[in-house]
Amino acid sequence: MALQIRNIVPGDSRLLREFLYEAVFVPEGAVPPPENIVDRPELQIYIENFGSRPGDLGLAAETGFEVIGMVWCRIMHDYGHLDDDTPSLALAVREPFRSNGIGSALLQAMLLLLKQAGYPRVSLSVQKANRAVHLYRRAGFHPVRETA
Repeated sequence: MALQIRNIVPGDSRLLREFLYEAVFVPEGAVPPPENIVDRPELQIYIENFGSRPGDLGLAAETGFEVIGMVWCRIMHDYGHLDDDTPSLALAVREPFRSNGIGSALLQAMLLLLKQAGYPRVSLSVQKANRAVHLYRRAGFHPVRETA
C-alpha cells in the first residue's frame, strides 16, 4: 500500500466531518453513536470553518485516491485545552486501515509541521481505554490532567 501524506485543503471539509466521527471513541462492545453526534457544539469546534484561524493545521493520508486517515490541530477550548497558545490535536484512521502504522505516520508528520510552524507543544484528549493511548505515549505525550 503506497501511502501519501498531504496537506488538508479547503475542499476537505466533508472529510473532516467524517474523520471527526471516526475519532469518536467507542468502547469495545458498545453501540456506536449516531453520525450526527459530530453536530454537537463540543465536537463542532474541532472542524467548524477549519483553515480560517491561526493554528489550523491538517494532514490527510491517502492511498490511491482514497483518504484513509486525517490529523488536524487548532487552538480551541476542547477536552484537551491547555492554554490559548497550544493547539489541540485530533487524529483518526478508518477502521480497516488501523494498526498499520498510518496513525504513527500522520502523527509524526503533524509534530514536524507544528514544530516548523513554531508551536513548541500540542495537546490532546484521549480516553484511557482507547488503544491510541499507546500511539501517543510512544510519540512522547504524557498525561497533564486526568478526569473521570
